[in-house]
Amino acid sequence: MKKYAVIFIIICLISLTTLVKNTSKNLENEIYNKKESIVLLDNKYNLVLLENNYLTSPKNLSNYYNNLSNKEYSPLDITSLNKISFSEEELNLQKFITNE
Repeated sequence: MKKYAVIFIIICLISLTTLVKNTSKNLENEIYNKKESIVLLDNKYNLVLLENNYLTSPKNLSNYYNNLSNKEYSPLDITSLNKISFSEEELNLQKFITNE
């Protein structure tokens, strides 16, 4: 009877060890995935914060306004754009958009 009790206890301990090991491995995998997700989100947050701080500072906004207001813009007709291609010793011009 003692032999059966010892064998039963050993089998229970082995089963319990396997269960604990698998559970801890799954938890470690989840923790690793969460940490990686946090790192990616942190990098994204830092980029957005940098962009926001750079673009919204009053000094930069006034500089953008001054730079843009000094230039004169004229509309461009998109049908007047051409594509240049070289074939052997010829220069070919093709329209990007054709009026059909």
